[in-house]
Amino acid sequence: MDKLDRFLDRADRLMEKLERTLPKFATGGAPNWEAAHAFRWEQGRLVSVSHPHRIGLTDLLAIDKQKQLINQNTKQFVQGHTANNVLLTGSRGTGKSSLVKALLNEYAPEGLRLIEVGKLALADLPHIIAQVSGRPERFILYCDDLSFNADEPGYQALKAALDGSLVAFSDNLLIYATSNRRHLMPESMQDNLATKYVGDEIHPAESVEEKISLSERFGLWVSFYPFMQDEYLEIVAHWLRHFGLTGEMDEAARQAALQWTIQRGSRSGRVGWQFARDWAGRQ
Repeated sequence: MDKLDRFLDRADRLMEKLERTLPKFATGGAPNWEAAHAFRWEQGRLVSVSHPHRIGLTDLLAIDKQKQLINQNTKQFVQGHTANNVLLTGSRGTGKSSLVKALLNEYAPEGLRLIEVGKLALADLPHIIAQVSGRPERFILYCDDLSFNADEPGYQALKAALDGSLVAFSDNLLIYATSNRRHLMPESMQDNLATKYVGDEIHPAESVEEKISLSERFGLWVSFYPFMQDEYLEIVAHWLRHFGLTGEMDEAARQAALQWTIQRGSRSGRVGWQFARDWAGRQ
């Protein structure tokens, strides 16, 4: 009996560990869709975001081409037409995440809703699809700063949901993902060494094909690039006006803004916004 008791005790402890690692799906039903325009998927349920970021499309400068492409895709989607899942890639701080938030503010009155999902929660995609299926609203599933290793569970779940899963993808749901990596996964020199050349044809290694296959499932790729100095200063001037400093940016502010980029090692919209907050506060 002592051996049986020890075995049962170990089994109970193992079950407790499993319960802590598995997602806990709520039994309280769907959220109040009228309470908010933005939601987060947390511990198996949708949680409303009471105060989402209020940035507008006109606040995003020096990315006009990217705005046009993604705005058109989103407009088609909101109006009930066909549209593509979107992958926004490129330099940090150039407006990828802000653009998605600005689109929510632009189209929320027309029924657009945003659901933010962390990388680890992507394994729950079938449950999220079930929650929104049949709803009159249009949903963007938003994955920020996305990157994977091949053995992570969210990688296969997202890959299957985008193309090839037996679970039908809801017509009122698109996936918008941002990443600093074009192919969402780390790339190594070993991948290139395994590439084969047959005559004049190049045959990528299986590891390369695997890394490309996920990003190719997004119908629209939009790239973001580092800003030129004049573009950066235009962004700084915009945010200085936003924070209440009227008139043209003087030489002192201009030099301080450029020095700020040297300290941060980056010339981006985020850095310009951060400088403007600091400079306006000092004034």
